[in-house]
Amino acid sequence: MAENQLPEELEDGFAEDELFEHHRVVCDPGQTLLRIDKFLMSRIQNATRSRIQYGIEAEAVRVNDKPTKASYKVKPGDVITISLPHPPRENVLIPENIPLDIVYEDDQILIVNKKPGMVVHPAHGNWTGTLVNALAYHFENLPTHRNGEIRPGLVHRIDKDTSGLLVIAKTDYAMTFMAKQFADHTIERTYYAITWGTPQPKDGTIRNYLGRSTKDRKIVATYDNEEDGKLAITHYKTLNAYHYVALVQCNLETGRTHQIRAHMRSIGHPLFNDMSYGGDAVVKGTVTGKYKQFVENCFKLLPRQALHAKTLGFVHPTTKEFMQFDSKLPDDMQAVLDKWERYVGEEV
Repeated sequence: MAENQLPEELEDGFAEDELFEHHRVVCDPGQTLLRIDKFLMSRIQNATRSRIQYGIEAEAVRVNDKPTKASYKVKPGDVITISLPHPPRENVLIPENIPLDIVYEDDQILIVNKKPGMVVHPAHGNWTGTLVNALAYHFENLPTHRNGEIRPGLVHRIDKDTSGLLVIAKTDYAMTFMAKQFADHTIERTYYAITWGTPQPKDGTIRNYLGRSTKDRKIVATYDNEEDGKLAITHYKTLNAYHYVALVQCNLETGRTHQIRAHMRSIGHPLFNDMSYGGDAVVKGTVTGKYKQFVENCFKLLPRQALHAKTLGFVHPTTKEFMQFDSKLPDDMQAVLDKWERYVGEEV
């Protein structure tokens, strides 16, 4: 390891001696009284009673944020967490009863409308509460991908605080068929974004290379050559302009990490309230007075980057018919647009 290179978990902001929450279980309202060691054996994959009891003795198992005993009987509403000194492996997955907004389902695929704030798959700092945990609970025997990593049904992903449509594969064949469409860039994906200012020109294409930033590894930066990043192409179209912000439609030709967020910042129009790419400050307009307070109120109304995966189009794995799905703009983004429309109208 190079002298200035940190282990992955340290680069992500974890300390070596930090405890990582592996599992978080919320007992159902109808849960009957049951010893916690027996209860956890039925909920945690490959767990033995002795391992659970050792964890309880070490106070790595907590009920409602307090240490417990093996004889404790779980009851409805209890929140049980299991923490260990090292992050869990990706092949450990706990199904969780998390509601899903399913837009479409058949025997091959399903379309999910992901809410903002939900992580798509378990990773450092987010081992529970993810879309994958929910899928594992609601659907059995979903196929895996990416060298056998347990990410059931997952063909693609969107960022935690981005809302919108995702396609999930229900069979190995559907997984392969859909993955090829993504690799071939034949999937049609339309995103709606609120940007700071109006892009100039109003409609255009951003084409460059995206790679990990040398200054902050948690974000990506734009580069001029393929030695530093992967080719990324975004076509954009301004739908409505509100002087200070704009509603912009983005169509992805490629699907790189943070592509739209990095691309819009690269042309001087970061997404509204995008904390990673400079959109969480006043980019256009005065930075004092009532205007600044208005912007801060908008940030509270939309506490995330203003990005929504609105439409998704692809060829169905078995029928070979082209299918397209649409979703409405989420309430938080619509509410902010309404506020800006009123604000600009009052200015005129």
